[in-house]
Amino acid sequence: MFISLEGIDGSGKSTQSRLLAEALRGRGHDVVLTREPGGSAGAEAIRRLLVEGDPDRWSPETELLLFNAARRDHLERLIRPALARGAWVVSDRFADSTRVYQGATRGDLRDLVDRLHALVIGQEPDLTIVIDMDPEVALTRGLARASGEDRFEEFGLPFQQKLRAGFLALAGDFPDRIRVIDGMADADTVAARIGALL
Repeated sequence: MFISLEGIDGSGKSTQSRLLAEALRGRGHDVVLTREPGGSAGAEAIRRLLVEGDPDRWSPETELLLFNAARRDHLERLIRPALARGAWVVSDRFADSTRVYQGATRGDLRDLVDRLHALVIGQEPDLTIVIDMDPEVALTRGLARASGEDRFEEFGLPFQQKLRAGFLALAGDFPDRIRVIDGMADADTVAARIGALL
């Protein structure tokens, strides 16, 4: 099964992805834990271009192309081979982030996002979990990490509010695949909610 975790910056996706992978391994599954952008050598190189530097470093269109290049490499080199051997794949972000970030909040590019996805990716997760959280709390948490990968957080609170609305709207667009989990709790409680959903 291919599961992606989505949500605004600082919502706990990385923590919950790790906890989910650990729980699935505990049940005896072969699990590949990965992230986007990244997950393969080529995609990790592109990641640095996307998440570091000035917020205005790239136009939304250029970001879209870079994300698709990273995702294609990730899909070819990691995700599809893992699924082909029967492993579970848990990914911290996938194409839904591009639909929201570049498709809805960085420009009105959703049609272009969907056309490019169909042309060069053509794969959706079996299940997508959106971790919903108050944008102000999530932004504070995200900036506190001081990871050096905070280009998107630097767009500020209004941007994070748009992202949240975008993810919730997307859940309405894909009700058979996307589930929303309340992320306003400690990590173990959120993990239990995800476990109950699965």
